[in-house]
Amino acid sequence: MNARPRAVFLSDTHLGAKDAQAAYLFEMLKRVECDYLYLVGDIVDLWKVRSGWYWPQINTNIVQLVMDKARNGTQVIYIPGNHDETFRDYVGADFGGIEVRFDAVHETADGRRFLILHGDEFDAVVRSNRWLALVGSEAYLFLLRLNRWFNWFRRRLGFPYWSLAAFLKHRVKNAVNFISRFEETVAREAHRRGVDGVICGHIHRATLAPMDGGVLYGNCGDWVESCTLLTEDYEGALEVVHWLDARDQDPAPRQGEDICA
Repeated sequence: MNARPRAVFLSDTHLGAKDAQAAYLFEMLKRVECDYLYLVGDIVDLWKVRSGWYWPQINTNIVQLVMDKARNGTQVIYIPGNHDETFRDYVGADFGGIEVRFDAVHETADGRRFLILHGDEFDAVVRSNRWLALVGSEAYLFLLRLNRWFNWFRRRLGFPYWSLAAFLKHRVKNAVNFISRFEETVAREAHRRGVDGVICGHIHRATLAPMDGGVLYGNCGDWVESCTLLTEDYEGALEVVHWLDARDQDPAPRQGEDICA
């Protein structure tokens, strides 16, 4: 990602969870300037309040940095997800230049219109069986803890960060089937609304792909497993960016930025 993007789309940073890759997120936000910044849900993980709040200084730094961007001309739009759904009570409000919306429509530089939403409203598990979603969340947290120790050993051996959690999840048949159904459902909603595409989060799988009906489906990914975002350039082209590949420095965290501690 060499050029300054026109728009940046982020989701599932899960600030407040120990496994959030906050150091990399702060680094990206510090380096990347844009005209539009969409925060596409699960930015703050309020579900973690149940098991103990985790809020290091770098999380506060990230919030302050986003607010600085809003004050300095970046249009910042916050679309809450299921982990920060409390903020849906404030849809329509403006906090220091950060607009809170349930969803939004973004027009690209080449005139295409994209529906922007988190996506949990199309997840039957979250909508109909909240208790099951919470159980699944605990199992996922166990996998992330395993991932943290796995990467601790990788760092000791001189290897860069690599997501064991993402590797396992994307190779489980049921997870793959769920992702496919989710993508198709969200794309159908975009087609129903008469837009050219949709950008969402929720399932922690960054992608950009054409779907049936001529809809372009985009997913921001996450900042727990993969450190990914979507960007739009000044010609309207969209791109999935893997930050650990895009950054021009050694991917190992700097002193004081141990992302897996």
